[in-house]
Amino acid sequence: MATPSEKIIRDVTARLRAAGMRPTRQRIALALALFAKGDRHITAEQLHAEAQAQHVGISLATVYNTLHQFTRAGLLRELAIGSGRSYFDTNLSHHHHFFYEGSGQLVDVAGDLVKVSTVPAPPKGTRVAGIDVVIRITERNR
Repeated sequence: MATPSEKIIRDVTARLRAAGMRPTRQRIALALALFAKGDRHITAEQLHAEAQAQHVGISLATVYNTLHQFTRAGLLRELAIGSGRSYFDTNLSHHHHFFYEGSGQLVDVAGDLVKVSTVPAPPKGTRVAGIDVVIRITERNR
């Protein structure tokens, strides 16, 4: 009988293969960090720090490349939150986000709670692939 960690590794490996990706040691390690903890929002720098804390020898460039590969394979959503900062979201369901400007924390908002009434026609030869709403919030002064 497989231990829980062996089962998680098998599940992650199968998930990578199903997405058409070869399950390398580094991809498995990053996928475990991303998907074994439930839905989460994470930057490349945060994921790199987690990998370093787990003694996974991996460069920040490799983390970025892998996150973009996972996004292209449909395993993650990338959220660009101003000034070049990207978060990667493991929750692929239809939803939006609150963004705490002070801490940089993202919190999911159910997709049906946000209504977008009009969307301009996209440029010729393109189509709207999705709409991501980020609601920026700040803490009130106490």
